[in-house]
Amino acid sequence: MNVPDEAFPEPDDPVALQDTAHRRILRIGNTVHRPVHPWSSSVHELLSHLASVGFDEAPRYLGQDSDGLEVLSYLPGDSGAAGWSRVVAEDGLAAMARLLRRYNDLVAGFRPDAVAGWAWHPGPVRSGEIVCHGDFGPWNLVWRGTEPVGVLDWDYAWPHPPMHDLCYALEYVVPFRADSECLRWLSYTEPPNRRRRLELFVAAYGWPASPGFVDELVEGVIAQQRQVRDRSAGLAAAGLQPQASWFTSGYLSELDARIRWSEAHRSLI
Repeated sequence: MNVPDEAFPEPDDPVALQDTAHRRILRIGNTVHRPVHPWSSSVHELLSHLASVGFDEAPRYLGQDSDGLEVLSYLPGDSGAAGWSRVVAEDGLAAMARLLRRYNDLVAGFRPDAVAGWAWHPGPVRSGEIVCHGDFGPWNLVWRGTEPVGVLDWDYAWPHPPMHDLCYALEYVVPFRADSECLRWLSYTEPPNRRRRLELFVAAYGWPASPGFVDELVEGVIAQQRQVRDRSAGLAAAGLQPQASWFTSGYLSELDARIRWSEAHRSLI
């Protein structure tokens, strides 16, 4: 559906929320205008479902503007780099897990048409799968204090078992990163107790973190790292951005290094 530009309140100066060579995102009044992907209609179907079931933490899809950009409702709060410090605190960590579980539960029975497929996944949603957010990290949440009140960037939603969303989040909140990285740019003041953080997150999500299950989760984190790396490589090979630029810049090699780190440091968890 196309929505006339006059339907959106427009300030004197639209605000650029992101402005890179491959993606420019503008806030115009209480709306956000973003580029679309070949699979965006499937994401719009997901957002419409979330609106219908009362998941107010997702933006509402409002249509497309005259430039062909998707128009979403604006979710006020702190996001991006500000999210890292919010999950260092254990109350923020637990709140993030509860929000993820609420989302996963609300899409448990959702079976979209999704004729455009998903990001590097043709669909459909099979038995035992849900439409995972696919990019559920602290930077993609909208925060007020240590409470996440919104979820952004649904571009990489795709069908997988719920464990995928859980393990994706665990990679970043445990985190599966060296102590030096945690101290330098993830807002930790001391090396994290990774086992405690994993158990706290999983308990808040609503699953028991028994010793055997912890091992399964660690392997699940590594498995999703490989899946996300393969998706990035596939999108890059198809010439899609930003993944194509990641390939030329060597960023995919960084993803490989992260997988090797996780494989070599299982004992930390």
